[in-house]
Amino acid sequence: MQLSDAKILITGGAKGIGNFIANGLLEKVAKVVIIDYDKEQLSLLPSHEKLITHVCDVSNPFSVEKVIKQVFEQDGGINVCLNNAGIIHSEPLVNLMARPDKKHNLSNWKRVIDINLNGVFYVTSNVVEQLVSKRQKGVIINVSSIAAQGNVGQSAYSASKAAVEALTKTWSKELGMFKIRCACIAPGFFDTPSNKDSLSESMLTKWQKSIPLGRLGHMDELLSAVEFIIQNEFFNGKILSVDGGLNI
Repeated sequence: MQLSDAKILITGGAKGIGNFIANGLLEKVAKVVIIDYDKEQLSLLPSHEKLITHVCDVSNPFSVEKVIKQVFEQDGGINVCLNNAGIIHSEPLVNLMARPDKKHNLSNWKRVIDINLNGVFYVTSNVVEQLVSKRQKGVIINVSSIAAQGNVGQSAYSASKAAVEALTKTWSKELGMFKIRCACIAPGFFDTPSNKDSLSESMLTKWQKSIPLGRLGHMDELLSAVEFIIQNEFFNGKILSVDGGLNI
């Protein structure tokens, strides 16, 4: 698919990586649709003739179904879906210092799975239903993480991202007959606000030293990964690792 023909939906695009990618694509693609739960942050985005925004909590299947229908019936539809919305959460399975319950908090587990995994399922199922019914080609791009390989202290986060990679491979096999590709980007440690908020400076320094290239990733390198998947029509069912060569 040519970038100029792409009409892309980006979940969690009001800020962070999603917003950076949205801004980077605005002048290259036909349309950018951002959905995000943060109504206030969406209202702060500068207007653009190619930009459409919707308030939507991806963990709410009813909200997702309603908004995706609006995107196709009122906004002219999309042909690329970037499942970017997600949260980073660190918590050990058992914390010996916690009182009285030392186990991983159940509410935290459910919240991470609801947003990072269920949200991807809800959005994709509704987008694909529309594409198939209209006999349109498309691309689904999921965002995983290097943590999908298993990262100490991130049971919920690692599990959610590993499951997203499994969905990617499954959907690529199911949807190929409809000319819908599905691929995944697995970032390593990047210089992003979310990483700075979730990891201490000492931890970021530690990871940076572990990366063979000796630095954190830049967000424009994630943007180029998205562009590559959109344009390469034989890239399907694979995980594109963008991690500087780091293994965890």
